Amino acid sequence: MSKAYLVFDDGAIFEGESWAAHGETFGEAVFSTGMTGYQETLTDPSYHKQIVIMTAPHIGNTGVNADDMESTKIWVAGFVVRNPSPRVSNWRSENSLESALIEAGVVGIQGVDTRAITRHLRERGSMRVGIFSGNSHTRDEMVVRVRATSQMTGAFLASEVTTAQLYVVSPPLGVATKFRVAAIDLGIKNATPRSMSERGMEVTVYPLGTSAEQIKATHPDGLFISNGPGDPATMTQVVDLVRDFLIEEIPVFGICFGHQILGRALGFETYKLPFGHRGINQPVKNMQSGRVEITAHNHGFAVEAPLDTNFRTVFGAGFVSHICLNDGVVEGLELLERPAFSVQYHPESAAGPHDAVYLFDHFAEMMSKSRSSRGTHA
Repeated sequence: MSKAYLVFDDGAIFEGESWAAHGETFGEAVFSTGMTGYQETLTDPSYHKQIVIMTAPHIGNTGVNADDMESTKIWVAGFVVRNPSPRVSNWRSENSLESALIEAGVVGIQGVDTRAITRHLRERGSMRVGIFSGNSHTRDEMVVRVRATSQMTGAFLASEVTTAQLYVVSPPLGVATKFRVAAIDLGIKNATPRSMSERGMEVTVYPLGTSAEQIKATHPDGLFISNGPGDPATMTQVVDLVRDFLIEEIPVFGICFGHQILGRALGFETYKLPFGHRGINQPVKNMQSGRVEITAHNHGFAVEAPLDTNFRTVFGAGFVSHICLNDGVVEGLELLERPAFSVQYHPESAAGPHDAVYLFDHFAEMMSKSRSSRGTHA
């Protein structure tokens, strides 16, 4: 194996060995604290333009398979592991992790202390990073090349991951259609419309750029705003679309990026977190029930909303429904006078715990109440 280097824009360099595809790649350095779920992470479009560092030391044990793909491809810009598994041991495996990364052209590095790298990011904050293997650059040249790359703040990336054309996910055989949901694809995962369809929702997934008028012409029961990559401050068209639906009092549900977009539609600002939340073991407190939910996260921005009081917006009163117990970040919003709510994590549980799947039922209840108040039918 040849040497490889993980190079940060603050000048820090970690030396390891080349793994997966060879070459060089750049992106925002992020760490994921999940011990499992690496395939779902790799194929989540929210990780577009990011180099993922896995804090768990042993990655690749279960290989990869077609069923666990969350999109049509691997989206990460690079992959960093300490000890990749030398063999695959799982009955569902169809390919090894390294082979899948090589086929996708994803540059990786192994043999580095990923927990030390995680501590470095926690102390210094989010940074640009590059992986270099099989190159002749000097250390100074590698740092210069990393510093020449763009940052995530101000990045408009949803247009690079959205679907090219709309498609429909219908309820499975034996499940009656109860609601019609319009979903805006900003980087949606396969498991999300599937989770809604299992609850009797026919989900029409629309590409970014679809107008509110086009969607409302189909008379949906609710609007869903998906997860996705980039800076929510750049999503002015979708923010305006959400406001249009709030005015019409059509139920709105947002997750992750969609949570941040709903927050901006309500008049709140968003901000870049020092190092973000990523992994399937993030503790969140439900402020209504008092219960602690273990949840799956992938976000580097957050909504600046008041934590200790209810708030008022142009759409009426609302409240913070969930907070992160690690750092007090707002993880959920809900309006009291309009049918709208959001969470900054992934209730579809792919991968991850199932503590938050009730949120899809909450969306169904909200659409049912809205339909009754408007006197409409499926």
